Amino acid sequence: MEMITLGRTGLRVSSAGLGCGGFSRIGIESHGPDHAAGIVRAAFDAGVNFFDTATVYGTQGAVGKGLAGIPRDRYILSTKLPYQNKTPEDLLATLEESLRELRTDYVDIYHLHGVAPADYPQVRDRLVPAMEQAKKAGKIRFLGITEVFAFDTGHAMFKDCLKDALFDCIMTGYNMLNPSAAKRVLPLAIEKNLGVLCMFAVRRALHDPLQLRANIARILERGQADPSLVRDEGVLDFLVESGAAGSIVEAAYRFCRHTPGIGVVLTGTGNAEHLRENLASIALGPLPAEMLDRLETLFGGVDCVSGQ
Repeated sequence: MEMITLGRTGLRVSSAGLGCGGFSRIGIESHGPDHAAGIVRAAFDAGVNFFDTATVYGTQGAVGKGLAGIPRDRYILSTKLPYQNKTPEDLLATLEESLRELRTDYVDIYHLHGVAPADYPQVRDRLVPAMEQAKKAGKIRFLGITEVFAFDTGHAMFKDCLKDALFDCIMTGYNMLNPSAAKRVLPLAIEKNLGVLCMFAVRRALHDPLQLRANIARILERGQADPSLVRDEGVLDFLVESGAAGSIVEAAYRFCRHTPGIGVVLTGTGNAEHLRENLASIALGPLPAEMLDRLETLFGGVDCVSGQ
C-alpha cells in the first residue's frame, strides 16, 4: 500500500482508507460487530492505516475492537460529529463518547459531519472554538469538515468554507460522473495544503446499471452532457472494452486515486474479498490519458449527481 503525506497535517497515511459508513457500514448491520471488527483488522493487515468512521454510523465500537492491541501510532483515526442542534458542550461530550468507543485517548482528525451550505457560518462560529479547546487538551490532533455530497453535489458549502483557514482536512465527494470537485474544491485545497479525503469514489451508479441509467437521465435532463455522446446504457463500457481497466469499479478507484489534490480514497465494504479487490484497484496506476480525456468530454460539465 502506497503511503502519502496528508497535506499540512503531516500525517503519513495509506492512499486507501477504510470507510466505515456508507451502505455497508463494514457489515455491522448484516453480520454484527465481531464481523465488522474483522473487516477493520483485515484492512490493517492489508496495509491500510487510515480508518474513517462517525458517531452516526454506529461503527466506532467495531473500529476500536478491530484495532485493539495495535500500537496507537501505527494507525490514523478519523471520526465525525453530527453537528445539527449541537452546543459546544454537546460536542465535547460526544467526543468523549467517541474516544471510549474507539478505545483511544485522541482522534487524529475530528470532523463536522455533512455540513449543509446554509448551516456553515453558524456551525463554524458555534462549534469550531470547542474543537480548538479539545485540540488544546490533546483529544483532537487536526480539525476536519465534510460536505453532504448526496445533496450538495456542486460543493456550495466549500465555496465559503475554503475561504477560512480553520480546517486542516476536508472530505469531498468526487467520481467519474461528477468530477466538479477537481475544478471547484481541489485547486484551493492544494493551495492551502489541506488534507483531502475522497468519498463517493464508487457508489451505486458505478456498479449498478439501473442506477447509472437514472444518473445519466438526470444529467441529460439538466443539460450537463451532450446527448449525442452520452447514452443511457453502456456509457462507461469503453473503459473495459479498450483494455484500460478490468472493470468500471476498478477504473473509478484509479480515476480518483490519481487526481491531483486527492489524498486518501475511501472504500467501504462488509466483505473481506471485496475489500481486497478494492484495495488492489486503488493500488494500480492512473488511467491512460486518452481515457481521462474521454471522461472529461462526457462528464466534465456535470455537478448534478452524486452517483448515489
